[in-house]
Amino acid sequence: MSAIPIETPYFTFHRLKEGVYAAVAKEGQGAWSNAGVVDLGEELLIFDAFSTPAAARELRKLAEQVTGKETRYLLNSHYHGDHVFGNQAFEDAEIISTSTTRELSKTHHVIGNLEAEQEETKQYLEALKKQMEVAKTPAQHISLSNQYDEMAKVLAALPELTIVLPTLTFEKKLTLHGPARKVEFICLGGAHTPSDAFLYLPDDRIAFMGDLVTEELHVPIYHPESFVSILNDVIKLEVETILPGHGKISGTSLFETQKNYISYLIGETKKALKNEMALDDFKAQFQLPPSYEHWKGIKGVEGNLSMLYHHYHD
Repeated sequence: MSAIPIETPYFTFHRLKEGVYAAVAKEGQGAWSNAGVVDLGEELLIFDAFSTPAAARELRKLAEQVTGKETRYLLNSHYHGDHVFGNQAFEDAEIISTSTTRELSKTHHVIGNLEAEQEETKQYLEALKKQMEVAKTPAQHISLSNQYDEMAKVLAALPELTIVLPTLTFEKKLTLHGPARKVEFICLGGAHTPSDAFLYLPDDRIAFMGDLVTEELHVPIYHPESFVSILNDVIKLEVETILPGHGKISGTSLFETQKNYISYLIGETKKALKNEMALDDFKAQFQLPPSYEHWKGIKGVEGNLSMLYHHYHD
């Protein structure tokens, strides 16, 4: 086996510590989000499953080749397709999520008529093309282009895509013990989605964060106060290395960056409402601080401004 890191068509495979690995997605290639691999001592745990079965199969194959162990568990951090559409590559494993995430996956990811699904996805891709033509900033154009490439990979995967739901659910915390280490699968509530879980390796001081933490991305916000509260709790943990849901392997400064971004948007939204500013006027006059100007995201900051405005207005 080649030395770490290992390049694949979908991701780059990095060793974080002995028995702990990060799969960092390559943009537009069918992985879409990051994943983690943990050797518990006798068997493997995989954190998140990418957006296509092909990328997930590659992850499983490589993880088992590198470690010489079989996969026992797959963890789904939340229900979004870029984290769960690869579940079928782990159908023989114990797939774990919160009960809310399982229910959201069940209700949101229903593949009915294949031709209808393909046509709907093609129409979405055409809409992305049109949005790219009128993108206002380079960051927005890059975001739309990457979304197009990723969804094109999902479209190509639709004929073989099967929705596989978690087989074991928990509510707040699930601890798994292996001969090599223990891991804690933790859900502190909803932030990016109604239920967001992350994986904490206390002895290794590593956390796989799902989309609770992303790098330079206007990650959609589901519940702003809960998002900040969860990040405050995570900051108290003994962590040295984190794998965000999207972006590069990082140190803990990314916790503060994520929290500061959300807190800033909350503050600005509350000011606008106090001044009885209409939503369209608020978005039109809003100025991103320079540190956030190059951040990506297909809806940009405007999607989060709209969400926060309605959250506090209603």
